[in-house]
Amino acid sequence: MDSDTTKPAFKKKDLSEVNPIMGKKRQWKSLKQIVTHEKSLPWKETDITYSTVNAPPSLKPAKKYSDISGLIAPYTDPHSKLRYHNVEEYQTIRTFPMDLTAGYLALRGATSIV
Repeated sequence: MDSDTTKPAFKKKDLSEVNPIMGKKRQWKSLKQIVTHEKSLPWKETDITYSTVNAPPSLKPAKKYSDISGLIAPYTDPHSKLRYHNVEEYQTIRTFPMDLTAGYLALRGATSIV
């Protein structure tokens, strides 16, 4: 009985980290190195690479975060359209001048209410 047939594939000496021909350890590459190497190769337009795979849009609704604290925001101020997490933030938002409110909306990428 051959010893290679009884061992699982991950126990074979051919698949170890030391290359039996060269006697050197295998060098591991980071994701950045792999993507850079893929970009340098001559690929056709129809070939699928690691950087060309697109994910489908998510079926879950996007989470909304507070403009003030960054916590999950279940509420939106109807006057200023700013999102807030709790009563304290709402009271703070009500004291904001219009230019500060417009600045927070611009940071979020929302359209200005002006």
